[in-house]
Amino acid sequence: MLCFGLGDLIYKRAATAGVPAHQFLMGQAWLFAPTAIAVQIAAGSPVTPAALWGMAAGACSFIAFYNFSRSLATGSISVNAPIFRMSFVLTAALAVVLLREPLTPLKVASLAAAPVAAWLLLGGAAPGRRVAAASLVQVGIATVALGVAGFFYKVGLLAGATPPVLVAAQAAVFMPTATVFSTLREGRVRARAATLRYGPAAGLILVAAFLLMIQSLTRGEASVMVPIAQMGFVATAIFGFAFLGEPFDGRKAAGVAVAAAAMACLALS
Repeated sequence: MLCFGLGDLIYKRAATAGVPAHQFLMGQAWLFAPTAIAVQIAAGSPVTPAALWGMAAGACSFIAFYNFSRSLATGSISVNAPIFRMSFVLTAALAVVLLREPLTPLKVASLAAAPVAAWLLLGGAAPGRRVAAASLVQVGIATVALGVAGFFYKVGLLAGATPPVLVAAQAAVFMPTATVFSTLREGRVRARAATLRYGPAAGLILVAAFLLMIQSLTRGEASVMVPIAQMGFVATAIFGFAFLGEPFDGRKAAGVAVAAAAMACLALS
C-alpha cells in the first residue's frame, strides 16, 4: 500500500517536471524489468504456462500507467490517484462474480465507503479550480485497465504461477511495449535527464509493490488484498498535501478518514 502510494507521488513529480508519459514509462521499465527478472531468477521459480496471465497483466498495466501518467499532466495527484486506485472495486467485483469469493457485509461496507472517499477528495478541489475533462477520461481508462490486471494476478496464482514469475512475465511485456511506444513517439530511443531521474525510481518502488501485493494474494482473497494494496491513494493524497502544496480542507480530511475506515473493514472481513 505504501509502495503504491509513493509510486503515485513519483508519477506526479515526473509529470510536474514535464516528463512525457511515454518517456516516463520507458525509464520506469528499464529498471522494473531487470529487477523483476533478477528476483525471479534468484527465487528459482519455474516458468509455466500460467505466466501468460502475468503477460496479460503487463499489457493491462501499460495501458493503466500510461493513461494515469498522462492524466497527471493536467490533473491533481490528490484527485486522480484516488480515482485510479478505485480500480480495486472492479478487481473485487470480478473476483466475487468469477472466482466465487464470498461477499461479506464488511466487504460491502468497505467497497461502498471507498467511492465515497474518492468523491470527498474529488469534491475538495480548490475554489474556482476545474478538473480537466481529458484528465478524468484518461484516469478512467487507467482505472479499468488496472482493475482487470489485478484480477489477472489472482487467476495466474490459481493456475500455478508464483509471484516472482508473474511480475517477471509482466515486465517481459511492459518493457518492450514501453520502449517501442516511446521510440515511435520520439522517432528514436531518447531519455531526458528528468526521465532518468524519476522513471527508474518508480520502477524500483513498483517492483516491490507488485511483488508484495501478489504475494499477499497467495494467502488471501483478491477481493480483500488488492483493495488494501490499492488504498495507497490515502498515502498519496497525504503526500500531495504535505509535499506538493495541494489544497487540504475539511472535506479532503473526511475523505482520507473514510478511506481508512474502508481499509479497516477489509482487514477485518
